[in-house]
Amino acid sequence: MHTGTLIEEVRQRLTDGGLRGCLLVRDLRTGREIGVDPDTALPSASLVKVPLAVATFERIRRGELDGSTPLDVAPGRSTAPGPTGLTRFRHPARIAVEDLLYLSTCLSDERAADTLFGLTPPARVTALLREFGIHGISVRHTVEELSDTPVERFDATQAHLAHALAIDAGTGGRGHRVPQLDTTRANTGSARAWVDLLQELWEPKSLPPRVAEAVRGLMLHNMLRQRLTPDFASDATTWWSKTGTLLNLRHEIGVVEHTDGGAYAVAVLTESLVPAAVQPGADALMGQAARALRDHLRHI
Repeated sequence: MHTGTLIEEVRQRLTDGGLRGCLLVRDLRTGREIGVDPDTALPSASLVKVPLAVATFERIRRGELDGSTPLDVAPGRSTAPGPTGLTRFRHPARIAVEDLLYLSTCLSDERAADTLFGLTPPARVTALLREFGIHGISVRHTVEELSDTPVERFDATQAHLAHALAIDAGTGGRGHRVPQLDTTRANTGSARAWVDLLQELWEPKSLPPRVAEAVRGLMLHNMLRQRLTPDFASDATTWWSKTGTLLNLRHEIGVVEHTDGGAYAVAVLTESLVPAAVQPGADALMGQAARALRDHLRHI
């Protein structure tokens, strides 16, 4: 199939499934890529925990932090659906910095991430990304702000109202009445920017190899695998990934390596146009769209 035809077909499939999608798949060996609106910046949701891990491991490498230092973490006591790990704890805990990195990245634990942001604030994370030549990803706020959206103000039977607001309250310039969805105030990145970060993690040119290896190790053990994993994991592949979810946003970034030596960076950022919290069909559609693009690259 012609590349342009495939792009339009994938875009239409997403639209038919109630999604606006920004995707990019890049062959890490050749640099060839294919995407759908890959330069549109969207709020990052929990994808921001990957830059946070990069910054934290870099500060450990520089000797500014000690990965074995235990930190006292207050309980999150969350009762809302979704949060994991320390965010749901009922009692204080003492956990080492490197173990907080595991919880933040692999379990997408918001309380662990914000404890790490207490050591390395958002502005410092962005500054470190720029030091390594990583542009297009902006870190502006902590993860705690992701837990203060309209969905937390409705009970479970009214979640659709929060999603309707997320869908309908945006502007043509990507502003939004919900601050976490306003690209001038939120943590943001485009599909291309996330793929650029993945390329630097897999083939580091500016990033210290030790830091890149540490972040890859966390992404290998990501526990949230309902979106792209079914389309990329097999006995003949290895899949590293990180998801992000916020209101009507569903994202995933990752790298699939094949036993034949092929390696592809994948970023799928989506906005749902359906006012519902639970949409397994959207997750499946994301994986199918990304795989169609990867398959095209692999066979041209």
